[in-house]
Amino acid sequence: MEITAGGLLEIRITPADVGKRVSVRRVEGGADEAPSFTDTVGVLTSWDQGVLTITRKSGESVHIPESSLVAGKIVPPAPARRRGPAASFEELARVGARAWQPLESEPLGEWTLRAAGGFTRRANSVLPLGDPGLPLDEALARVTAWYAERELPAYVQTATGAVGTQELLGAELERRGWVNEVSAEVRIAALAPIGDADTGATGAAASEVRLTRAPDEEWLGMYGRVKDPEVARRVLVAGPSVWFATLPGRAIGRLVVDGRWAGFAAVEVDPEHRRGGLGTVVMAVLARRALEEGASAAWLQVEADNAGALALYDGLGFAAHHAYHHFRFLAAGAAR
Repeated sequence: MEITAGGLLEIRITPADVGKRVSVRRVEGGADEAPSFTDTVGVLTSWDQGVLTITRKSGESVHIPESSLVAGKIVPPAPARRRGPAASFEELARVGARAWQPLESEPLGEWTLRAAGGFTRRANSVLPLGDPGLPLDEALARVTAWYAERELPAYVQTATGAVGTQELLGAELERRGWVNEVSAEVRIAALAPIGDADTGATGAAASEVRLTRAPDEEWLGMYGRVKDPEVARRVLVAGPSVWFATLPGRAIGRLVVDGRWAGFAAVEVDPEHRRGGLGTVVMAVLARRALEEGASAAWLQVEADNAGALALYDGLGFAAHHAYHHFRFLAAGAAR
């Protein structure tokens, strides 16, 4: 917090600072309570009618009455990662989009509308990397109409927590009644240590992992999110260099190699074989294939409440880069 020479806290932000990263302190507690102080850091996404909204790195929106502020200042972007590969948000967003390609897409200015019969939100949402070329309300009307024509829910994918992410767009969607249905982290790591991961007692299983260019019935059955196998296959095989790993009856995984990046997805272990290191085995085998194709960095997406996956990825050296969110349009009167 800013402290003057006299030792007083100061508020050094105004509504003109919307869109900037700020740090604020507010006081809480009633007249009969001892005051307590809470600090919040994030992007100032609005300052309307005496209330500030700050979007944290996780995507959480914090609403703070102006009257409770005791200090505030603009702060620089979060420090760059000190380990692992360097990467910008836009680079990772485009790599991620190439790894989950739709069956149909259409530009709207610098936005991309994507549809794939409803198979995965990633392939059935708007990727808004830039300006839609229209006022926001008009752009969103085009979006909802486009998805309605395909009998699909309208989703917009946004991101928070890195330089160039879309905190302001997310706040505008919330203000218009769009609902954030899913949030997840994009994590990155050096690739070579994953290929060298110690698989312990399960190391022999690596020789049983089958690598293919397309998912077979066993793979799709273990993935478990497939309503239309033909649509799923078309989405899953699309990408620069795609591989599917199957450890028969026990585990699966998907890999997309795209230049220096190796993208891991769909790492699933049969419930009866979990906590035995098989997820590490599958990822190690896939990482070795990616290294053979010249990749050096790894990325993946994981929901924040997936404790088992988080433990696996922590152990392999992955660290959060930014968060992403899928906002869904709800028509007036629709149930959440």
